[in-house]
Amino acid sequence: MSQDSTSSQTSENRTNSHSLLTSTGSRQAVLTVALLSLFAVSPVAAQTGAVCSADKLPSMIEGFFQLTTGLGIVGVAVVWQADSLIEMFTLNSEQKKGLKRHKRSAMKSAVILLVLGPLYTVAGSMMSLPLADCVNLTPW
Repeated sequence: MSQDSTSSQTSENRTNSHSLLTSTGSRQAVLTVALLSLFAVSPVAAQTGAVCSADKLPSMIEGFFQLTTGLGIVGVAVVWQADSLIEMFTLNSEQKKGLKRHKRSAMKSAVILLVLGPLYTVAGSMMSLPLADCVNLTPW
């Protein structure tokens, strides 16, 4: 009996020391990553306008943003139409409510897609972010 309590105390001590080592190891890892990121980021932060000074990079970023926004809007339209079609053939009211919720969330996604680029462009220029000065993220 005393041997059982001793072995359980030993296993608890091992568990406690293992969790202590794990937390200490994770703290050291976080500290190391933080210090490395401070030193690794400082040379990059010293480069001002690296995106704007590149020849074709701003136009590539604009084109990528316009392409992804356009595909997102087309995807939302397809989802909306599919939900409307399924809703016509659905008899259960719970399923209809679920489809309406899905259509509502698709509409919210479309609004976010259309507002995010111009919002970044306006807010970024107000905050004098370097990317907002040379890249126009309005999808139209």
